[in-house]
Amino acid sequence: MNSALLIIFLFAGVALYLGIRATKGKEMNVDEFAVGNKGFGTLFIFLLIAGEVYTTFTFLGGSGWAYSHGVAAFYVPAYICLAYVLSYWMVPKIWRFAKDNDIISQPAYFSAKYKSPVLGIVVSLLGTVALIPYIVIQLKGLGIIVGEASYGAISPVMASAIGAVIITIYVTISGIHGSAWTAVMKDIMILLVIIFLGLYIPIHYFGGFKPMFEAVQAVKPEALTLPSEGFSLVWFISTIILNAFGFYLLPQSFSVILSADGEKVLKKNAITLPIYTILLLFAFFIGFAAIIQVPGLQGADGDLSLLRLVMNTFDPWVVGIVGAAGLLTALVPASVMLMSASIGLMTGIYRLIKPDATDRQQLRVSKGLVFVIIAIAFAFTVSGGEALALLNIMSYSLITQLVPGLLFSFTRSKFMNKVGAMTGIIAGTGMVLLNAITGMKLADIFPNIPAYLNDLNTGMIALAVNFVIAIAVSLATNNLIEKSGEKMLRSQKALNAD
Repeated sequence: MNSALLIIFLFAGVALYLGIRATKGKEMNVDEFAVGNKGFGTLFIFLLIAGEVYTTFTFLGGSGWAYSHGVAAFYVPAYICLAYVLSYWMVPKIWRFAKDNDIISQPAYFSAKYKSPVLGIVVSLLGTVALIPYIVIQLKGLGIIVGEASYGAISPVMASAIGAVIITIYVTISGIHGSAWTAVMKDIMILLVIIFLGLYIPIHYFGGFKPMFEAVQAVKPEALTLPSEGFSLVWFISTIILNAFGFYLLPQSFSVILSADGEKVLKKNAITLPIYTILLLFAFFIGFAAIIQVPGLQGADGDLSLLRLVMNTFDPWVVGIVGAAGLLTALVPASVMLMSASIGLMTGIYRLIKPDATDRQQLRVSKGLVFVIIAIAFAFTVSGGEALALLNIMSYSLITQLVPGLLFSFTRSKFMNKVGAMTGIIAGTGMVLLNAITGMKLADIFPNIPAYLNDLNTGMIALAVNFVIAIAVSLATNNLIEKSGEKMLRSQKALNAD
């Protein structure tokens, strides 16, 4: 067994230990499992939200996109920083309502806001469908990292399977507490590794950042500008806007919001996290350096650029540390995703089917759903071949179909009711999935459309259709819903009188 593999296994063991030990002194119930009994302070919230930024996508997909698509990769820090700015005003509203109404999941929030259990079902299913590609990103990335960093001693599939087992164990035992404690180790590691690599590699190979970009300009000048078609400026801007609104709507981010112990915690993080996000640039620098030093990677193999460059540059023990940091970037986010998806299905569907279920029954069902979700994600990990960044974009395209419902939830308005919200979500989601299956673009429907409009992010188009349909259906059904509500109220009064 080589030194790189030993170091990776060591860190995997420490992560598992921290995840299991996280419940020491706590009596686990549904609230503790899902949101830490809404008791996390500034540091843990910071680490958990940052965990959604520094994932295997950052480690591999970010550098991979810089390698394969050049400056198009900069949409990532742009949308994340914009998401944090938006969160300063939006997130405290969500937390306040959840605190007042004892809400522990995203489906429960929408169900309570629109007084519609059926909407809760729709949201829970959508959240799970959106999270599957995201969990696949983590498992795929974990397999790539361990497979490469172990010099082939462990296959990517076996590495993904081991990671899935570790995640499942400490999620079912500790819930979000396990994620919070392993996030501490993960962020220390990723900071040290990504900053070191982002500084060392450009200086080691090129003598600095300017010479590196000059070398890229000479060999692949198109990497330093956005193309006129495809990943163009229109795609770039529409993707930034779409993902910025979707960031906190991803179920795992929503769960982190609900776990905070106060609004000030969330506002502090909204102020400080954009600075932390700038460190993503170091991952991109590695990708640009790999264009020169590791040429020839095609398609999804671009995600290997960081690891291939590290293996060409350093001794095995350094590769092991880099691989261990990459391993942690998969374990922490995936654990929060698993937990939030299981809680979403439990609160959105199981509670509706069995409203008198005890806390213990709800917790048992939540843990059982963890096994179901990880099994589905692992199956897609083994069979799927999409590049990590494309999976990331698909997840955001799906979850942002909740944006109209969320924005109108902050105020009472005749422009959005439960029927309109559900109809819009279903229409938007249908468009995203149709595009994922067929690859259909606007030009296929409108052949004479300007080329730049054809590059609009499909999720943004679906969101626009979602808005229009949701508002139209809401306006058309307001009177019907109002009459139905009055009828139910009269029936309830009659029953009380009897």
